[in-house]
Amino acid sequence: MKQENAIHVQEQLCEKYHADYVPSEPHLKVGISWNVKEKREPIHGMRIQPEGDTTGWYIWAEEYSSADDFFVPLHVTHIDEWDSKISRYLGLAPGWRFLIAEDYEDVWYDEGLLNR
Repeated sequence: MKQENAIHVQEQLCEKYHADYVPSEPHLKVGISWNVKEKREPIHGMRIQPEGDTTGWYIWAEEYSSADDFFVPLHVTHIDEWDSKISRYLGLAPGWRFLIAEDYEDVWYDEGLLNR
């Protein structure tokens, strides 16, 4: 998705859920699990406060793992190469979560994420 269009789609999604829009700049990173690239579902996403060169997003498919190597860094600009359904959610502010599958979408605010 082109950057301008992606921003518009993200802003619309934020409006739909009454969420603040906080961009995930293309040069910043998300933490993502390898199984997302394998097209596994459902896909979970949660955004904590960004630090350094990260967006604060952690994204995984199926089950969560606390293994040290579960998440790998990926620049936002490459997210569509892994799964094109994800980018529309990356404008949600810290404290927001999503759970998506082919025909399913759930988006909610989780204040506890702001304390991580």
